[in-house]
Amino acid sequence: MAKSAINKKSKVEIRVVEPLKPDLRKYVQFGIDLYHGNPYYVPPLVYDDINTLTPSKNPAFEFCEAISFMAYRDNVAVGAITAIINRHANKKSGEKVVRFGFMDFIDDKDVVDALFRAVRVWGQHKGMNKMVGPMGFTDMDKEGMLIEGFQELGTFATIYNHPYYMKHMERMGFVKETDWVEYRITVPDSIPDKYQRIADIVARKFNLRVLAYSSRKKLKQEYGQAIFNLINDAYKDLYGYVALTQRQIDYYIGIYLGMLRLEDVCLIVDGSDALVGVGISMPSLSKALQQCEGKLFPTGWYHLYKAIRGGSDVVDLLLVAIRPDYQGKGVNALLFSHLIPNYNKNGYKFAESNVELEGNESVQKQWEYFERRQHRRRRAWKKNI
Repeated sequence: MAKSAINKKSKVEIRVVEPLKPDLRKYVQFGIDLYHGNPYYVPPLVYDDINTLTPSKNPAFEFCEAISFMAYRDNVAVGAITAIINRHANKKSGEKVVRFGFMDFIDDKDVVDALFRAVRVWGQHKGMNKMVGPMGFTDMDKEGMLIEGFQELGTFATIYNHPYYMKHMERMGFVKETDWVEYRITVPDSIPDKYQRIADIVARKFNLRVLAYSSRKKLKQEYGQAIFNLINDAYKDLYGYVALTQRQIDYYIGIYLGMLRLEDVCLIVDGSDALVGVGISMPSLSKALQQCEGKLFPTGWYHLYKAIRGGSDVVDLLLVAIRPDYQGKGVNALLFSHLIPNYNKNGYKFAESNVELEGNESVQKQWEYFERRQHRRRRAWKKNI
């Protein structure tokens, strides 16, 4: 984006983004261009964000409405935002919320005000009385504005934004809805003794065992559905979570389980082979996405392939889910006692926890046996409209 071409005294024009691939590509590309040269920003996969914003591609549109806006000044793009109404989430919470997400903007009061005015007006027209975000269509999308940790390399699964975003949220009268924290964890050279003892006791007491797969196809066939059923059950009481529909489950099985490095996945089952816990992690894609600028072609696929095959010393912990009747009973220790030797073998020195609700002490407690530091914090903001 050529900043010299922008006259800050010119009027800000808001345009609705048509849900067509060329228009959505411009929308996604705006955010990537805004962070050009920023060493901490990790771009999204362009085609992934386009699909998420396309009604015919994203099954969440079965119960969501959305509209995307771009701000222009002198015909130069200066901001972007998407307004979302998740009917399932609103029914669960009893609130009339319009979410905002997938947003980026230059540091300009008039631009920011125009974007949020567009979301507010659309939301009010739809009968909503509260704005919350940044959030996506569902909990599987990126959520939470970065408010601490701007000099930390971002991850594939989280939002990076400029520090001035928070200033504008406060100026517009938004207040905290909830916070998430993230940890950088040092992968130990061996399993801590106490941790291993807990894992052994839990396995014997509850007749649990670890399943490891060498075939993605077999994993999807045997436990793909069960993994997402477990996620629905384990996350049902977390802030903003709405149970995935069957169409969404089929969608995520097809997209995500096929790209995992199976050594970084662990399933825990009971004596009847019912799924009790799952841990899904993968090599960090951050540097690969920076190299390819979020594009698969012409060479982006190669950088991503190399990252997935190895070469990173960081592993991203994408999700850990434990069946509610086993939570707080040490199943996490059994899970990571299996994964840690694999992490060592694959050369991982650090693990990124990704987002955890600040009040979710049971999740954060699982890191107490490891060297760690809380290095990022992000926020969902709210405002009545």
